[in-house]
Amino acid sequence: MEYLVALAEERQFTRAAELTGVSQSGLSAAIRNLEVELGTRLFTRTTRRVEPTEAGLALLPFARSMLSSATEARDAVVQVSRELAGTLRVGAEQCLGLVDVASLLERFHRRYPRVEIAFSQAGSHELLAEVRDGGLDVAFVATADHVGVLPRTVLGQEPVVLLCPPDHPLAARPVVDRGDLGGESFIDFHPSWAVRRLNDDAFAARGVHRRVRFTVNEVHTLLDLVDRGLGVALVPRHVAAKPQAARLVMVPVEPDGAADWIVSVVTGPGRDSAAPHFVELLDDTLTPTP
Repeated sequence: MEYLVALAEERQFTRAAELTGVSQSGLSAAIRNLEVELGTRLFTRTTRRVEPTEAGLALLPFARSMLSSATEARDAVVQVSRELAGTLRVGAEQCLGLVDVASLLERFHRRYPRVEIAFSQAGSHELLAEVRDGGLDVAFVATADHVGVLPRTVLGQEPVVLLCPPDHPLAARPVVDRGDLGGESFIDFHPSWAVRRLNDDAFAARGVHRRVRFTVNEVHTLLDLVDRGLGVALVPRHVAAKPQAARLVMVPVEPDGAADWIVSVVTGPGRDSAAPHFVELLDDTLTPTP
């Protein structure tokens, strides 16, 4: 059921296999076995895309319900078999995409109702400083800089893509090179955001000066400004899949050695922290990225 849901959402065997932690051949075989068991095709396959059939779409809500029930069952067992109290301090950069932090907080609260949760949002570099200083037990960040010796687990990575209005000259390009973007007006996040630092470093490495005319601290504001034709933006790929970006054009960026956007969970050194119990829920709550 987990493979079915991932494939239905991703419409691609390679990406679905990555998200479920199985080989592409293993996922394909599991889907074929399920189709044999049910006596019908669940997906139509082409060279470029996979689409659910009517039978696949009919099965999908039941698959999601089964996965939800299995999760709730595990939580119920844990709640009665483990007693945990205290405080858990969690921080996250906004709009990480690769992990559903809100869902993770909900599940943890359901499992361990006696633990008081404190949550805050900030830029990745600010969050790392708080973890080092003992102000946070867990932080979800999108940078590999300044992590030092803090325990870190990579949750996934995405390329950075260009977003522009459909009438922009770059919208017709199959791919863009950072070297050709020096004359553009950019909308970008505050320097405390990891993607801003990633963008600044990538242009500096190419010796290209860029103009950031609008600095924002919220994803939907960035998308709105791009939609109004006030500039272009370089964002992690999942941002381009947001409903607010439906009118915009996503253009891949030429690989030039620049780092991908990487999401990680970082934990502090607290011995009595509830953080390990929180982090262990990650396997069940990682969210496929469109």
